[in-house]
Amino acid sequence: MIKKLMLAVATLVASMGFAFAQVDVNKADAAALDSVKGVGPAMSKAIIDERTKAGPFKDWADFQKRVKGVADKRAAQLSKAGLQVNGQARDGAPMAAAPADKTAKTAKPAKAGAKPADAKAKPEAKPEAAKSAT
Repeated sequence: MIKKLMLAVATLVASMGFAFAQVDVNKADAAALDSVKGVGPAMSKAIIDERTKAGPFKDWADFQKRVKGVADKRAAQLSKAGLQVNGQARDGAPMAAAPADKTAKTAKPAKAGAKPADAKAKPEAKPEAAKSAT
């Protein structure tokens, strides 16, 4: 039971990381841009300076043209790490998996007739609560 609880907590913490991973170059400040793997202080400054000078980035092609040092390969890596332009990932770059998608791909197939893990956990929690109350 404790192992299941620890696994649930670890999954929750990991999913919170995925929820905050998407950063839009047109809305983010320097700290948010720095949080993306592959973007350092120099690049975040260049992004913000270019955005201030010429306005928001229209798309990935515009972003690559205006920000020095971002070619196709690096743009794909940044997109994979969660960087977005106008809420869009770069074409051809895999997006970071959503928490539900990731667990669905790595989870073992359920046995026929088996109850879901949530259904199994709820009945176990009630008797323990009743035992500790007495």
